[in-house]
Amino acid sequence: MKGIVVYDTYYGNTKTVAEAIVEQLKAEGHETELRSVRVKYPAPPQGDIMFLGSPVRMGSVTRRVKKYVEKLDLGLWKDKSIVVFTTILALPENPTDKQKESREKYDIAAGRRFGDLARAEGLRVVENHLWVDVKGMKGPLVETAAETTKQFTRDILLSLKKN
Repeated sequence: MKGIVVYDTYYGNTKTVAEAIVEQLKAEGHETELRSVRVKYPAPPQGDIMFLGSPVRMGSVTRRVKKYVEKLDLGLWKDKSIVVFTTILALPENPTDKQKESREKYDIAAGRRFGDLARAEGLRVVENHLWVDVKGMKGPLVETAAETTKQFTRDILLSLKKN
């Protein structure tokens, strides 16, 4: 199986998550390709599964990654699994109820809306999405980010094998 991992990033955090996904795919014996939405490639991505990632900024994924999804070749990807991942601002140590509510309503929900956008384009999006916490506006990622990402990737691969 070949996994394509596509991401947008501002401060490098989402790229780090994308690299952890690539690392886990390789550890599982799969071929991989890492792509940034900011780079023009000579050919469209071709693989068996795609991981699409973006930072969440002001309650939404980036415009670049949305445009990438809208332009994705449906003929190549409509029957293949698409997995969404985002990086979001971590909650403070003792969050208020309002902060928790805001995180769920805007940050975590941004990943769900991203999946809905891809579904609306005719893509087959895996229900579960990954969100990884970032300390502060620019990072770094929380200490558990790499292992959480790798476990999520393992879980996705196992669920696809069962289907």
